[in-house]
Amino acid sequence: MPNEDLRSLREFATELAWNAGRVTLRHFQTNFVAEIKADNSPVTIADRESERLMRQMIEERYPHHSILGEEEGETRPGASFRWILDPIDGTKTFVAGVPMYTVLVGLERDGVPVVGAVAAPPTGEMVTAALGEGCLWNGRVARVSQTATLKDAVLSCTDVLHMDEYDRGAAFKSMSNSVRMLRGWGDAYGHMLVATGRIDVMLDAVMSPWDCAALVPVLQEAGGTFTDWQGVTTIYGGGAISTNGRLFDEVMSHVRGVS
Repeated sequence: MPNEDLRSLREFATELAWNAGRVTLRHFQTNFVAEIKADNSPVTIADRESERLMRQMIEERYPHHSILGEEEGETRPGASFRWILDPIDGTKTFVAGVPMYTVLVGLERDGVPVVGAVAAPPTGEMVTAALGEGCLWNGRVARVSQTATLKDAVLSCTDVLHMDEYDRGAAFKSMSNSVRMLRGWGDAYGHMLVATGRIDVMLDAVMSPWDCAALVPVLQEAGGTFTDWQGVTTIYGGGAISTNGRLFDEVMSHVRGVS
């Protein structure tokens, strides 16, 4: 695919994420009622309206593309292009009124993530990437940090309790004891912080494909890594680790050293 086509798809992904973000802001910090889904995670009117808008926009622009969304499942499975949507990543954060949730838009081409857009509506941040086209943060080039050792690094994770629950506790403790600073900036917002050079490593013990699809090109094009806990670049690994690239081998040595 010519680069100009990927640029156009990236621009559209940005448009999707921005417009969906406006929808979420209409409900943010209001008196909405959250429902609990079968997997014990919350869902709100903002999730549903946000995904519905993105689906409508995709159907109008690319009617032959597939769409996979967290709330409404998949349409046209098997299409070469598949949009993967998370209308609110960090719904628990959204429900709590904390301004660190995101809207995620990923695009696969023949199973390979090639475009990603991460919008943080409350902070006005937008991070986007397309394969071979670099990563942008609010229009300027985004790059990962240059931190070279874990002892100088800032590490973040989404949920400490998940680390033990999903058998990642020993690796998490090992890394936590090795870094300069540990924080809890969670969900995709934490991975975005890695891509923009503000932290160095981000851990998630449990992730779904719609949590990951936008983040693969964003981290890669910013010069970092986005992998599962085996070190494989995939959106299907069930968990995720983002690094600035320089720290990848040292991070994985902690994972493998306690596995």
